[in-house]
Amino acid sequence: MNYNKIRKMDISNGPGVRVSIFMQGCEFHCKNCFNPETWDFKKGKEFTGKTIDRILELAEKDYIKGLSILGGEPMHPKNEENTTKLAKAFKEKYPNKNIWMWSGFLFENIKDKEVFKYVDVLVDGRYQDELHDFRLKYRGSSNQRVIDVKKSLKNKKICLVKLEEEVLC
Repeated sequence: MNYNKIRKMDISNGPGVRVSIFMQGCEFHCKNCFNPETWDFKKGKEFTGKTIDRILELAEKDYIKGLSILGGEPMHPKNEENTTKLAKAFKEKYPNKNIWMWSGFLFENIKDKEVFKYVDVLVDGRYQDELHDFRLKYRGSSNQRVIDVKKSLKNKKICLVKLEEEVLC
């Protein structure tokens, strides 16, 4: 598996200052995707144990609130194993920091995956250009949901994260 890039101080993909990793490879190819350079599985840099170590090192600063895992598609079968390894290592080292992940897959179809033992928030659903709205926080189109994973699994129903800053009118 490869990854596209790591951002050591990201303020746009989740709350607070975060470390973000963009996984390489996606088969969805959403129209007007904001990250088409991540589609090709053969591009990017090799994801190794050193990649995990680097992310853990970058996240040790107190002002880093969490990890964001984006893509490409982190939950593609080619990426899922290393996405899970990263999330597990992050939560073991930083149990009080949160993990946000973006996936084109719907939560209902992937909720039983091991990675959700570690992920706190999932933004799910494919980007749909016809539903694009600049006012949305942490997502590109109105079909995408910002899901509280732990509450959703506990309650056996989708529980959305309340984004108070978001105003829809």
